[in-house]
Amino acid sequence: MKSRSRRALLDLIYYSGLNAILHPIFGGLGAILCLHHVRPGSDAPFQPNFKLEIEPAFLQKLVIELKRAGYEFISLNEAHRRLTDENDIQPFVCLTFDDGYRDNFEWAYPVLKEHAVPFTIFVVTDFADGTGCLWWRALERVIAISDRLPLPASGELVSCGTIAEKHAVFSWCVEWARLTDPKRIEHYVNVLGQRAGIDLRALTAELCLRWDELAALARDPLVALGGHGLTHVALSQVIREQAQAEMRTCARLIEDRTGVRCRHFAYPFGNRTEAGPREFAIAAELGFKTAVTTRDGAIFAAHRRHLTALPRIVVDGDLQRWHYADLMVSGAVRRLWNGGRCVDAAEGEFRGFGRLKREAKSR
Repeated sequence: MKSRSRRALLDLIYYSGLNAILHPIFGGLGAILCLHHVRPGSDAPFQPNFKLEIEPAFLQKLVIELKRAGYEFISLNEAHRRLTDENDIQPFVCLTFDDGYRDNFEWAYPVLKEHAVPFTIFVVTDFADGTGCLWWRALERVIAISDRLPLPASGELVSCGTIAEKHAVFSWCVEWARLTDPKRIEHYVNVLGQRAGIDLRALTAELCLRWDELAALARDPLVALGGHGLTHVALSQVIREQAQAEMRTCARLIEDRTGVRCRHFAYPFGNRTEAGPREFAIAAELGFKTAVTTRDGAIFAAHRRHLTALPRIVVDGDLQRWHYADLMVSGAVRRLWNGGRCVDAAEGEFRGFGRLKREAKSR
């Protein structure tokens, strides 16, 4: 119901022509898009992570239509240059892929290579090692084949026999996981995996690119590797020293294992509760050119002062239609929803309708 309501609202904004009116007023300089999986769709009845997946045909459509709309696809290095050069205002799009999934190579890379589109893969080093825990994917597989499961923390047995019950249990576990110690999450999912006969390390090896594959892919000038942490922990949930180590050591390992300098970072999960001013400051201290969040929004001139707190637009598997992407990339609708604010990633730096009016008068 929520998804249908959201699509209906976006349809109304698009087909009414409102976006075309708002874009020249509230549109941004460009956008950094956040993707995860690119692979053919599945008809499985239980897919709680479906929003993290798009189909190769949609990626192709997205690239073609964005080029037709006048956007230029550029690397994050070039985006950094443009953001520090106030004279360059050509609209741009950067493509980024989080976690380092194998389907990025198998399905996304051929499309992007065909169209000469540069992109960045943000690597979790434990996933590339094959030792990390993709707990959200493991949880999906366990719940899919289970009728009853113990809830984390309480151990209460709950039913998950129907699709609705499965979604409810998955949602509850995800909310708990985002607020708890990462070792507890991994232990809980490991116990469930053992009971269900699912090898979590085999799952990581199945879904994620190995170091040799990442190194080979990065030999293409179109491909850059960025950091996404050692363990994919929400950095705001750990002490400063651990957050710093997650970022610094991740960058060092990527360079050691692939020979590629790691100049950009994506905060794991990256929303308001998982990355904030402390993490933005650490990224700057460590010398990253840019660091990106998953706070939703386009790139505006004001982001030149917040290069380690950049927003991204998550390409949602529930919205695989060109006109939805057009609405999101323009930045106008999101800025309207934000009350006119063009910077929402760096707290304390907002440009709302009131400030816009004052600036207009001063000019």
